[in-house]
This record gives sequence, C-alpha cells and structure tokens, in this order.
Amino acid sequence: MKGELRGLFVLWQREMLRYARNRTRIVTSLFQPLLFLVIFGSGLRQSLSGQGVGGDFLRFMYPGIVAMGIMGMAMTSAISVVWDREFGFLKEILVAPVSRTTIALGKAVGGTSTALVQAVLLLVLAPFIGIRLTPGHLAALLGLGAMLSFAVSGLGLLIASRMRSVESFGLVMQFVLFPMFFLSGAFFPLQRAPVWMQLLTRVNPLAYGVDAFRGVLLGAHSPALVQSIPLNVAWLVGFSCLFMTLAVWQFQRMD
Repeated sequence: MKGELRGLFVLWQREMLRYARNRTRIVTSLFQPLLFLVIFGSGLRQSLSGQGVGGDFLRFMYPGIVAMGIMGMAMTSAISVVWDREFGFLKEILVAPVSRTTIALGKAVGGTSTALVQAVLLLVLAPFIGIRLTPGHLAALLGLGAMLSFAVSGLGLLIASRMRSVESFGLVMQFVLFPMFFLSGAFFPLQRAPVWMQLLTRVNPLAYGVDAFRGVLLGAHSPALVQSIPLNVAWLVGFSCLFMTLAVWQFQRMD
C-alpha cells in the first residue's frame, strides 16, 4: 500500500513539474477561454442580457468559461500518455512495481491538479465581471472543479490510451472538446434549447459542471439553472467513476 501511494505521488509530481516548466502551455491554455469571454461575452452582451439568462449575459457566461478552462486543461494533460508512449517511457512506467490502477490514478490526479490551477487563474477575473467571491464560494468552486476535472481527466486518459501519435490525439481531442463545450449551456439556457439538444446535454459531464458553477457564482435561484447543485454533484461523481473505471480497464490492457 505504501509503495502504491508513493508511486501515485511520483506520477502526480511529474505531471505538476511538467506543467510548471511549460510556461507556453500555461499562457496558451488561458487564451481560448479569455477569447470566448471577451469576444462572445462583450459582443453579445447588449443583445442577450435578460433573455432568460437571469440578468447580465457576461455574468451568465462566466461560469461556463471557468468550466471550459478546467475541461481544456484536464483533457490536454492526458497527452502526456501519448508522449510517453512515443518516446518509450510509458513501457518503463507500465513495468514499474505499481499497479496499472495507480498509474491511471496518478495521471488523473495530476491532470486534476493542473486544471485547478487553471481555475484559480480564471477566478481572478470574477471581481472585474461584477461577481463577488467569498471564501465559501471559492471552496465550493474548487471542490466542484476537482470533480469536473477528475471526470474529464478520466475521459482524456481513456482516449489517450488508444492513441499512437500526438497528432491523432489532438484531432480526436478537438472533435470531443468543442461539442462538449457548445452543448454545455455556457452560451445559452438549456431550457430554451431544442429537445434533441437537451438530450445530448444529459450525457455531457461539462453541462453539469457549468450548471453547478452557475449555481455557486450566480445563486441557487438563478433562472438559468437546470437542476440543483447536489444533483449536479451526483452526476459528476457518476461520470468520474465511469470514465476512470474505463480508463483503468484500458490501462490494464496496454502493452
């Protein structure tokens, strides 16, 4: 047991060091969420504010931007699996005296930690948008962010374990990320979406993260909320268990 915990810590530490040393990744990972916030938020603010979003459109969209930043960082962190496979380091990890479950969990916890750093950087913008954050809000958001990022990290590991090249992973990642984001309710209230779109959001973990974030940042009585925060938490836990179970299963089949 002690060896497994040490192995998990070493894998987590490796992911954090890789993240801290890659300043370009930190800057570019912030660029896309900020671009959506500035371009879409500012451009549509006048025309969409009050249209079922519970007030100002920029405030409505902000929780979705934070969730988007978490999702992007958690998903891209799984690229380390593909890099390790290309350079032969993954084989050394797989033959280490730790279980494949520990390896998958170490990667996922590392991805979760880097995504939470991303969340903190984006939450710094809250006062400039007119949202007041209390220590209680921050603790709730980090807890929800950990659940969301762990679920997305599991999905990323599941995909990465099947990829043989970084290019392939990048293409599949974009194919997965953009539908998840646009079907998350970040840009529009899901209650007004077509029925087929509402059905797709039910299998999108990001939708539950956005809804929960919105409940914390804008209040539990916001008209844009789809369901209660505890119910969103339950769904995020369910997605985390599902994706990590599949990722562990895939890691156990790797050679």
